[in-house]
Amino acid sequence: MELITLVLIGLNAGFFFAWSVTVLPGTKAVSDKTYLETMQNVNKKIINPVFFVMFFGPAPLLIYSAIDLDPFKVATAVAYLIGPLGITIAKNVPLNDTLEAKDLTQMSAAEEKEFRENYESKWNFWHYARTVISMISFILVAL
Repeated sequence: MELITLVLIGLNAGFFFAWSVTVLPGTKAVSDKTYLETMQNVNKKIINPVFFVMFFGPAPLLIYSAIDLDPFKVATAVAYLIGPLGITIAKNVPLNDTLEAKDLTQMSAAEEKEFRENYESKWNFWHYARTVISMISFILVAL
């Protein structure tokens, strides 16, 4: 079970890291409309079984491993639950929901720019936070 947990958290940390160093810099080069359309589409397509296993799979495994209340295992589980899982649920998903509610065909260029600036800065901040914590979680599981 430890190996499965390590692989899933490694995939998770790798996914967030790769997104940080490839997708986010790439989105800086596109127009506001293209950025918003892309993020709407990504937010729809990421809801799939492969992502769900990689993203949600570590939580029950970490909780199960910490059932003996070993402080190191508890800290590892808490780091993952608060970091990648908690931040995504509490911060990134609500931002994504706000974006999804937008009818981009009805927005002016000025509205697109204003919405993007607000969305992107918050979304990226929380993404970088969950990336760092997911990497910490991976290191803790590896230890």
